[in-house]
Amino acid sequence: MAREGKDARTKDLNVVICGEAGQGIKTVESLLASLLRASGLYVFSTKEYMSRVRGGSNSTDLRLSSGPVECPVERVDLLVALGPQALAHMAGRSGDGTAVIASPDSLEKGGEGFPGKTFPVAIGEMAEDAGRKVYSNTVAAGVVAGAFGLDLQRCLEEVGSSFEDMGEEDRKGNLTAFESGFRAGDDLDLDLSVPAPEEGSGDELLLNGAQAVGLGAIAGGMRFMCSYPMSPSTGVLAFLAGQARRFGLVVEQAEDEISAVNMGLGAWYTGARSMVTTSGGGLALMSEGISLAGMVETPLVLHVAQRPGPATGLPTRTGQEDLDLVLGAGHGEFPVAVLAPGSLEQAFSLAARAFWLAEKHQVPVFVVTDQSIMDSYYPASGLDLDGVSTQRFLVDAGEDYRRYSLGGGPPSPMAVPGSGPGLVCLDSDEHDESGHITEDLDLRVRMVDKRLGKFAGLAEDALEPELVGDGGVMVVCWGSSRNACIEAVERLEMEDVSVMHLPQLYPLHDSVAELLEEADSVITVEGNATGQMGRLLGDLAGISPDHEVLRYDGLPFRADTLAEKLRKAIEGGRG
Repeated sequence: MAREGKDARTKDLNVVICGEAGQGIKTVESLLASLLRASGLYVFSTKEYMSRVRGGSNSTDLRLSSGPVECPVERVDLLVALGPQALAHMAGRSGDGTAVIASPDSLEKGGEGFPGKTFPVAIGEMAEDAGRKVYSNTVAAGVVAGAFGLDLQRCLEEVGSSFEDMGEEDRKGNLTAFESGFRAGDDLDLDLSVPAPEEGSGDELLLNGAQAVGLGAIAGGMRFMCSYPMSPSTGVLAFLAGQARRFGLVVEQAEDEISAVNMGLGAWYTGARSMVTTSGGGLALMSEGISLAGMVETPLVLHVAQRPGPATGLPTRTGQEDLDLVLGAGHGEFPVAVLAPGSLEQAFSLAARAFWLAEKHQVPVFVVTDQSIMDSYYPASGLDLDGVSTQRFLVDAGEDYRRYSLGGGPPSPMAVPGSGPGLVCLDSDEHDESGHITEDLDLRVRMVDKRLGKFAGLAEDALEPELVGDGGVMVVCWGSSRNACIEAVERLEMEDVSVMHLPQLYPLHDSVAELLEEADSVITVEGNATGQMGRLLGDLAGISPDHEVLRYDGLPFRADTLAEKLRKAIEGGRG
């Protein structure tokens, strides 16, 4: 059983399970996250994995604390290595303070020169004794649970529930494997400071980003969802498909991205709020449909989960490389809005807000995330249903209804077919007020001005930036880098450093420019190589960053290493 170390190194504990694709790392992650959360600990879980079905090295981080933790760290306190390749893969993140649990065979093949203290555990043999070697992942979960002193009976109940859909033989085999691992872990003296569970915790929902976006879409009134699978956005499609019957949704997997975006437009045309989820490559294929939305002035919500490019790039890794693509998606000139949640709570609230915003202004609204937030779990402290508006902006089509009326807008009143005797006519060509094709060039100018006039309303509804602290050195971030930036600045313990997170990137709230002008210096943090947000701040707010902290290796920002990068940027600027 793990004991309180005499010299506790940290206020939290970071556990990494690493193995090959096909070894069930995700099973260990979900099982341990549930067990540790049920014990009263706060858990942050994230993963990095290769684009392959078998082999390679995948890992998952489980960061434990007595209080909320919402981002990863580089440091590894406990490594559970399910093979010799895992040791090589994790050597760069491990140190002398790392405790390593691995089979004797793995340590013999890959443990030479590995930093840290090793603890041989015959994981594979225990799995075979339980019935099948495939149970090794369940043994590993048991070892960690036992080493951390969790309640065995409570754990067995959770394990049994997790495997209840399996055959009885496999269910019993997994229970035996877990208990064997638990007893082996209980005998270990890892000398790690295990955080104490917090009384009264555990009421929050343990969610990942895909679930948070999906729940927000449901709360926002979504009735139809269409997509062609593309990682890392597929999690939203899968989650909503699983919830379709419960919430009365229609969830469709289209034959390609072009069909998906046009089906989404068709659903909005009939009055059904719809969402399309995709990633960068899929969005590129959808650009003509997005331009169509701009011309026919039909609302559209697009969730874009980013990954590194160009082309296929790193399909299972994370990045913030598609801001330029989102802003330029679709030919011609028409208004859009871009929301970028930085937490699970914001993923929920901004996904819900996107439907209200899209229908109110009759524009495409992008909800931009990335693999890091999609695949990260932690307890969401509150999903605010009271803050969600499901207000509709539809009118009845009277006899004199004109879809593109130039009076009283923008936007023009939106009706759906069958809401009255009037004709609801749309056209992808330039059109007159009734929706019929026109080449009247004076009317063309009036229609363009009307469409672009929506910018004023979008600007009025723009979200204010989120500020943490009031220091003159301002760290500006967007999307999933939010939580790492906030913790990194806390680690610096510098009173003159603050964080500005931009939950809305386009249009920017007027206060962004004002706040940046007042700052002593501006440091931008983003997951791309060219500083796309920094350029946007220059274009829209007239402010260029003094320093940039950029990461584009496919991995997320981690609070401890980010803190050091920020320290160098701040101290370099002061020098």
